[in-house]
Amino acid sequence: MLNRSPISALAMLLAVPALVALSGCADKAPEPSGVTHQRLVNSAAEPQNWFGYGGDYGEQHFSTLDQINSDNVDQLGLAWSFKYDLDRVVQGIPVVADGVMYTTSAFSIVHALDAVTGELLWKYDPEVFKAVAGTGCCDAANRGVALLNDKVFVGVYDGRLEALDAATGELVWSVDTVIDAERNYTISGAPRVVKDKVIIGNGGGEYGVRGYITAYDANTGEMAWRFYTVPGDPSLPPEDAAMAMAQKTWFGDSYWEQGGGGTVWDSMAYDPELDLFYIGVGNGSLWNYKERSEAKGDNLFLSSIVALRPDTGEYVWHYQTTPGDAWDYTATQTITVATLPIDGEPRRVVMQAPKNGFFYVIDAATGELISAEKFGYVTWAKGVDPETGRPIVDNDAANYWESGEGKVVFPGSQGAHNWNPMSYSPITGLVYIPQQVTLEHFVPLPSDEIVKPSKYDLNIGMVVPVVPETPEEIAQLHQIYRGKLQAWDPIKQQEVWSHPHDHIANGGTLATAGNLVFQGTADGRFVAYAADSGEKLWEVPVSSGVGAGPMTYEVDGEQYVAINVGYGGSFGITFGALSQLTKVLPDSRLYVFKLQGDQPLPEFKRRTIEMPPLIEPRGDQASLENGERLYGLRCAACHGLSAISGGLLPDLRMLTQEKHDMYLGTLMGALQQNGMPSFAGRLSVEEMTDIQNYLIKRSHDLREELKEAGFDSE
Repeated sequence: MLNRSPISALAMLLAVPALVALSGCADKAPEPSGVTHQRLVNSAAEPQNWFGYGGDYGEQHFSTLDQINSDNVDQLGLAWSFKYDLDRVVQGIPVVADGVMYTTSAFSIVHALDAVTGELLWKYDPEVFKAVAGTGCCDAANRGVALLNDKVFVGVYDGRLEALDAATGELVWSVDTVIDAERNYTISGAPRVVKDKVIIGNGGGEYGVRGYITAYDANTGEMAWRFYTVPGDPSLPPEDAAMAMAQKTWFGDSYWEQGGGGTVWDSMAYDPELDLFYIGVGNGSLWNYKERSEAKGDNLFLSSIVALRPDTGEYVWHYQTTPGDAWDYTATQTITVATLPIDGEPRRVVMQAPKNGFFYVIDAATGELISAEKFGYVTWAKGVDPETGRPIVDNDAANYWESGEGKVVFPGSQGAHNWNPMSYSPITGLVYIPQQVTLEHFVPLPSDEIVKPSKYDLNIGMVVPVVPETPEEIAQLHQIYRGKLQAWDPIKQQEVWSHPHDHIANGGTLATAGNLVFQGTADGRFVAYAADSGEKLWEVPVSSGVGAGPMTYEVDGEQYVAINVGYGGSFGITFGALSQLTKVLPDSRLYVFKLQGDQPLPEFKRRTIEMPPLIEPRGDQASLENGERLYGLRCAACHGLSAISGGLLPDLRMLTQEKHDMYLGTLMGALQQNGMPSFAGRLSVEEMTDIQNYLIKRSHDLREELKEAGFDSE
């Protein structure tokens, strides 16, 4: 069984949801209508609604609403805001149907709100056992819900898929999507619905899982089909023809023990014209190509777009963006379906700007590559061969597995574009990408140091990445790690305009027929640009960093623009040395704007540092070095590389004497209910002490840094 709280398990057993329904609200609340499959197919006829994560089945993140436009966007003001209970990562895009908004916050909590007033209609808490967040990738995020008929569907962080009554928030059914409870499967993505099915993938690739995507009957929760993205035990018959084909592209006898990876943790899209469902597949597990597959084979379907039949899950075609992925180059970024004029003729295409830094235009019916060009700074490949569709890998620059020597490669594992959704405007013909420059020093682990996969350890076959520890080195790295909003012509395959950002991990984009592009930023701003020229037209401060994409809707003839705010995710917590420079604090809210909105903006709080009294240094050099190594393996994913927190989770360099006195008990599991996992049985007391000694050293390092910067050392 998954590691869930007794309350959560009992609630599931008795089908009693953790539901808060506001008394007296039912008579005033908008009545949700049935969001049928036909309404979803014809969503263009109802621009006042935003039915799904990307607005429509093609995931264009575009709206034909134009009441708010480039001429009057400077008159936008706050209509209302909603404060979430937990100040933690918020990545979801709200959906709106018939005046009711449905949105999620950290740990998969679902809220139904009046879309005009922001009044809470109901709240559903799936009661995730919070310590699970310490054994999964990239924070306790959730990217939203899906609607079909009278139900709201949510993927729960611990692996459940649940259906709620849209009118009341009551639990209708719940299924556990996890195929192996000994592996650490999670869900952060939004489900998608097609016809009578709800479809969801999973995360966990960095922890050694086998990827798959599953469709369930929307009415009953019964599994309809499952498509595996990488092969399983080679001693057993493959599940289907697609897995038989994939198995021929993997080598060695250990890949299935290490899971293989290939999780479908974010992007999906559907084309009703072709009746094809597109999924984006993630990176390999291990990252290390030599250890994973003897440095041989394409390793299907890692880092691929795969087209399936939504009724059966039958494989139709695939296009692999990074064969034999060795750099965490997922193809899980936004998949956009559109019709483009290719060689003077309209052609149905899918477009993607994945982590690897190339922008792809692919025939939606066949998977044939139409074009691919670099949209970001790329050193791992020289280009894409137009004849074969394969990247031309620069082995001198990027092949670390043959020599065993580390290589500095662009992009890094954060990618030239991550999950933050891009948008496409059929009016301008441009794609708007939250682009970024990242690098990574990829260093392979020796074979004898690679651990078997577990729920608690990163399983990438690499030395855990490190970041500089001194302010001077961090500042130098920050000059490289920059982002921009990039307007990209997918036909000419070139940048048309861009706007620079001081940080990476900025929010997704929304394009509208009002000649606007909206984007939130990592440093706490919400901005509108002219879609055709890139001119900045409007900006407002929000109370935290933004990773989510915006959306827009209309009620009673008035247009609104909404954005979820709440910094976090892998950059926010793991890359604290850089994310702390955004100076934002965790403050999770939903903001909704309209023309002439007159509500006051919530206070924007800046980060402050209050150092506790120093603890005397402990441990010899061997202890400190071992503590640094163990910290990277066990702690850095949540508390920050090099023990530098981004401010979302506790900065362990600033533990008080009281916290140090509680240290061993904390690591033994005393604070699991708060989200701190237990390390009992996974770390010895001596190893825990080595980590503690390293943290005390880092607290002294921080004090010296502050002193050199001119702050009072006391």
